[in-house]
Amino acid sequence: MLDPRDAEQLPGALDPALRDEVAHTTARAVVHRARASEDPEVVARLVQLVEREGLDVVASLWADAAPVTLPGALWRLYVLREWVRRDAHTIGLRYRLGVDAAPVHEVVAGVPRPPAPEDLRSLADQVLSGVYAGDLAVALERAASFCRILATGAAFDADAREVADPVGATRMTRGAADLQRTAQELEQAAAMWRADRLD
Repeated sequence: MLDPRDAEQLPGALDPALRDEVAHTTARAVVHRARASEDPEVVARLVQLVEREGLDVVASLWADAAPVTLPGALWRLYVLREWVRRDAHTIGLRYRLGVDAAPVHEVVAGVPRPPAPEDLRSLADQVLSGVYAGDLAVALERAASFCRILATGAAFDADAREVADPVGATRMTRGAADLQRTAQELEQAAAMWRADRLD
């Protein structure tokens, strides 16, 4: 049997409270220092954080944070940017399918019509740039509107595929619901930032 004192010395998973503290501390440091520096090179490096450090590193910092927190919002923005970067074709299709049903969200998202893959990538970069060098609440709202349009497009796509691919249609419907939830979380985070309560 292992002595309890020796067992306590074995490395293990990070304490959830410490993980949460690390997530909040790093998110605050990154956002506030970037906003204070106003250096475009710093902003560009932070926008490209996933390319430089890898999605796993960003996930280890912020993926487990509660959705309506600064690290939780950052995690959602980086995942959204990475999805757009990796699959702009599918994102463009879903955007085109959903945009007519969401005219207000189209205006807030600010994507040209019809969107080319580079337009979608540019939006994702602009949103993250806004976090670090603009109005963070507006950046979160733009991302939320973008998610709502994609969710609508995914729902329409799921309806169109229901007969030919019911399993795929169910998966897309779940994805649409996840995007709606993400949009709501980002909108709540924007409201919290405006109230100076997003931590």
